[in-house]
Amino acid sequence: MRSYPGDDFVVSPTLQAWRGVQIEAPAAAVWPWLAQVRLAPYSYDWIDKPRPPFTPTVGGSARAPSRGAFTTAGGRKLGRIVSVGPGRQLTSTIMGAFMSYVLVPQEPDTTRLLLKVVMQTTRWAALGLSVGDLVMARGQLLNLKQLAERHHQGLAAE
Repeated sequence: MRSYPGDDFVVSPTLQAWRGVQIEAPAAAVWPWLAQVRLAPYSYDWIDKPRPPFTPTVGGSARAPSRGAFTTAGGRKLGRIVSVGPGRQLTSTIMGAFMSYVLVPQEPDTTRLLLKVVMQTTRWAALGLSVGDLVMARGQLLNLKQLAERHHQGLAAE
């Protein structure tokens, strides 16, 4: 069984949720998009409002993620990055939940982007949070997939 960096921060989680998506791009092409997850949630705009507009770009002015840096949600600093393995994983915490995003290279130009959310809370809250996270994480992972694939295909066409 795969271990995730967020597991080190929650001893007895009542919520453990795994998500994943296959991306038709190498991990090196996915990482720049994932590294920006701390700036904007990448999920559904109609749920994430109000937040300042964010247009993700590769090679922009965004600093590389670092341990201790703030993450934003709804335009507010609500979380922190707790672990970074550049090009491999990014783990952050927000409102008591720890989210580990892990890049797993597959075929030469394919990557599995895995997300594990862990949290210690009541069982009823865990049930509600896992359903809400399913919707939000799906939107987030699909947006990351689309951005990385589109950018990678554009580079390959050049």
